[in-house]
Amino acid sequence: MTWSEMQPLLSEASGDTLYMVGWSTVIAVVGGLPLGVLLVLTDRGGLLQNLAANKVIGQVVNIARSMPFIILMVALMSFTRTITGTTIGREAAIVPLAIGAIPFFARLVETAVREVDGGLVEAVQAMGGNTWTVVRKVLVPEALPSLISSATTTVVALIGYSAMAGTVGAGGLGDIAIRYGYQRFETQLMWITVAILAVVISLIQFAGDYAARALHRRGGHSSVAPRLRLLKNRTPAAEAVASDVNRAA
Repeated sequence: MTWSEMQPLLSEASGDTLYMVGWSTVIAVVGGLPLGVLLVLTDRGGLLQNLAANKVIGQVVNIARSMPFIILMVALMSFTRTITGTTIGREAAIVPLAIGAIPFFARLVETAVREVDGGLVEAVQAMGGNTWTVVRKVLVPEALPSLISSATTTVVALIGYSAMAGTVGAGGLGDIAIRYGYQRFETQLMWITVAILAVVISLIQFAGDYAARALHRRGGHSSVAPRLRLLKNRTPAAEAVASDVNRAA
């Protein structure tokens, strides 16, 4: 197969892969972020402590996260057909990709949120801030560098999942590698596909790491965090800004 024959196939497949991964990432973030925060809030000592609910949510997340993607994809075929009307193509692939990524991202979110300084949470509570204020003003902003790293890891995992989805006709680079590289013995095309995936993953990882480091260097990531740290230390300057923090919260 010549380059002029491979180029259209690779262009279309690359676009399909980015489409599947892009939409799956959006759904995973929208679903996984509140789920991960909820796991922290309902845990022992959390702001919404509910050990029964935490255990149920945790078990569901663990079961979904531990299931191999190829099995999950097959198990969800009926559900995928109900949602999209088909089980093949890039739209159909988004369903198992997103469902597989939500628990994966949720656990990463849980780890990131647990690293936030508990003193900042106590400072907001001391000023009368409710749970939503704590989440919006402290937990998520302060965990943002780690959340970006978590999202980057999720995107990289989704690219691997999308290649696996190509084995059942989902399209994308994985489909090209299977149909042409393996079944038709187009070894050159298969290695080009591998190279494209490696380059895409490297670029995404670099961008995610750069963004996380840039945010980490800023120190306080939420608008009220620097003043909350002063308040936590109970310095004279802290008392002067307490009323401002209370209004911001």
